[in-house]
This record gives sequence, C-alpha cells and structure tokens, in this order.
Amino acid sequence: MRTNEQLGELRGAGEVRFVRTLPGPIEQVWAFLTEPEKRSRWFAGGPMEPRAGGRVSLHFLHRNLAPDETPPDEYREVQVSGVEMRGTVTRWEPPRVLAYTFSDASEVTFELTPRGDEVLLVLTHRSRPADLPEMGNFSAGWHTHLEHLQALLVGAPRPPFWSLFLELKEQYERRRAAAFAA
Repeated sequence: MRTNEQLGELRGAGEVRFVRTLPGPIEQVWAFLTEPEKRSRWFAGGPMEPRAGGRVSLHFLHRNLAPDETPPDEYREVQVSGVEMRGTVTRWEPPRVLAYTFSDASEVTFELTPRGDEVLLVLTHRSRPADLPEMGNFSAGWHTHLEHLQALLVGAPRPPFWSLFLELKEQYERRRAAAFAA
C-alpha cells in the first residue's frame, strides 16, 4: 500500500489523523484547501472568510465528484441535491495551517509543511463530543476525498468515490469498534 493510501490513525474515539505527501508547491495545496472552485473539485465548494473567526459554508455536491456513480440510498441527497455544512474558521495561517468547525460537531485542522518539491499534509479531524458515532463516516469521507485531491494534484484519474468510501467506512468502523470497545 502506498503511503498516501494508508488508513488514518485513530487517535481516540473521536479523532482521526491522516498524513499525506502531495506535489507542491505549498501555495498550490493551500489554494485547493481554501479557494471554493478548487476545493469543490475534491471536497466541497462554498465561501470561506479568510481569517480566524470567519464563516465557512461547505456545499457538498458529490455528483460533481462521481457523476457516473449511483450513491447508496443513505447518501442520495449529498449526491443529487447537495447538502450544506456551516462552520467557523478557527485558524488561518497561510499557507501552513487552516482549521474550521463543522456545524459545531467537530473541527478539522490542515497542517502543511514544504518538503522540497512536495508538501506534507497532516489532516486531523476531532469530533465533539469525543465519541461521535459518525467518526467512521468522517474517517472514510476524508480518506476518499484525500484520494481525489491527490489525483487532481498529480493529474491522474480520480478513483471511484462511492465504492471506495463504502469499503473504507466498513474498515474504519471495525477498527474503531475494536480499539474503543467498552
């Protein structure tokens, strides 16, 4: 398994951390995290105020990511009509650190470090409360979205979205249950 395909590290019942190496320069990766049009090509579009305390509105419309795929019934809305999540930018330190909340249920932090022609990306997702049942969903989602970001940055075809997501969700839920069973 390539480094960029490794499962995220479960660092608690409500935290997952991904480490990926992406092609640089760092400003390019920062743009794909912060610019709505670029972000919509791998994750979610929507405006983001470029400052700590600023508002972020993420518009998830997965038919743009997987136009020829049929989503599982439970994810039909995000595929067909889209969903919106609002949050607040908690850290804005261009081009190295970006963090924002998701509907007050969790926070994601992106840390970027240049490494020659590449960029080390560390993504940490923390849920509130610490044992959010959707962590398997978040973990598989981030993993799948990061696969799409990697493909965009290297100019490769994007992997299938929904089949990869479902496979990963099952793996993350099994790992989480085994690691944090009462």
